[in-house]
Amino acid sequence: MLLELHPLITPAWGQIFWGGIVFIILLFLLKKFAWGPMLSAVNEREKAIEESVNLAQKTQAEMKQLQAQNENLLKEARAERDKMIREASETSKQVIADAKQAAKGEADKIIKDAQVVINSEKQAAVAELKTQMAAFSLEIAEKVIKGELSSDDKQKALAEKLADSISVN
Repeated sequence: MLLELHPLITPAWGQIFWGGIVFIILLFLLKKFAWGPMLSAVNEREKAIEESVNLAQKTQAEMKQLQAQNENLLKEARAERDKMIREASETSKQVIADAKQAAKGEADKIIKDAQVVINSEKQAAVAELKTQMAAFSLEIAEKVIKGELSSDDKQKALAEKLADSISVN
C-alpha cells in the first residue's frame, strides 16, 4: 500500500518542470494584469484614506479654532453689549440731569421775570395810588376851602389871619 501511494506523492521531473513553467507564466501574468492594478488600487485607496484622515484632522482643528474664535467673539459681544448698556445708562442719567438743570434754570428765569413784573406793577400801583391820593387830597382841600370861604365874613377873617401871619414873620 505504501508503494502504491508513492508515485502519487512524488511527481516526475517533467511534471515539476512543466508545473514550474506554468506557475512562472501564471505568476508573470498575474503580476502584470492582476496584482499591478490591484496594488495600485490599494495604494490609491490608502492615499485617499490617509488624505481623508488628514482632512478630517485639519477640519477638526479648524472647527476647534472656529469654536474658540466664536467664544471670543461672544465674549467681546457681551462686553460690548455691557459697555453700550453702561454708556446708555450714563447718557440717560446725564440727559435727565441736564434736563433737570435746564428746567431749574428756566424756572429761575421765569421767577425772576415774574418778580421784575411784580415789582414794576407794584411801583406803578404805588405811583397811581400816590396820584389818586394827591387828587383826593386836592379835592378834600378844595371842599374844605370852599366850605371855609363860602361866606364873606369867613373870607375876611382868613385874609386878616393871613395878613397877621405874614407881618409877624
